[in-house]
Amino acid sequence: MLKKVLSSFAILVLLASCASKKDILYYQDIKDSSQNAIKYVSNEIQINDILYIKIDALVSDSAKPFNMDMSANSAFNLDAFKVQGYLVSQEGTIVFPILGTLKVAGKSTKELQDSLVTILKDKGYINDANVNVRVINSKVTILGEVNKPGTYSFDEQNISLNQAIGYAGDLTINGIRKDVLLIRENNGTRTYVKLDLTSSDWFASPYYYVKQNDVIIVNPNGAKVMTSGYLGNVGSIIGILSLAATIFLLSK
Repeated sequence: MLKKVLSSFAILVLLASCASKKDILYYQDIKDSSQNAIKYVSNEIQINDILYIKIDALVSDSAKPFNMDMSANSAFNLDAFKVQGYLVSQEGTIVFPILGTLKVAGKSTKELQDSLVTILKDKGYINDANVNVRVINSKVTILGEVNKPGTYSFDEQNISLNQAIGYAGDLTINGIRKDVLLIRENNGTRTYVKLDLTSSDWFASPYYYVKQNDVIIVNPNGAKVMTSGYLGNVGSIIGILSLAATIFLLSK
């Protein structure tokens, strides 16, 4: 009798650890050769961002007072730029040479570029300024059932959630594709969104592109949770059940 009970329990454990294709495959609703328009979204500058701002002009000396002094770093050195870059304060501002305190949080880099060009011209400093603004400490944190959890930096203006997950080596087979949590902070508000990676419905949403400081959490499925205790894995459970059955039979 005990042998039958143990065998039945082992079968249930195996069935619980199985997953179907509908739980594993990405974007199952996408049809072959289908097309959708891509809408690029400019990320907004946030508190604690570090900005690199470079101003050029036909007369280079006119732009020199507005640029950070990088004479000690003739080659591009990102770490040096981070130290000497413009850190966005808790008030969403930076202190810029000559121009003083500027409100930058909530603007895109393009909007800040245009704003600086206008200010420099209106104040009579530079009529033909060319301004380049970059966020140089953009990062995304990916936790849970991925192959390489951690915090990843990116230099692009836009990266998709797919690219971010690619940085982390993709989801493990035990990651729940239908329940990926994205945590986003923006303008003093924290937003929590659940995304289904087996569907493409969210491609046109504001969450297709990752923003700096996003956190992505992939939860484990039931099989992983069940085997994460003292027993360790399904093989261990079956081994213990087999040993118990053998001891029972020998005792008879």
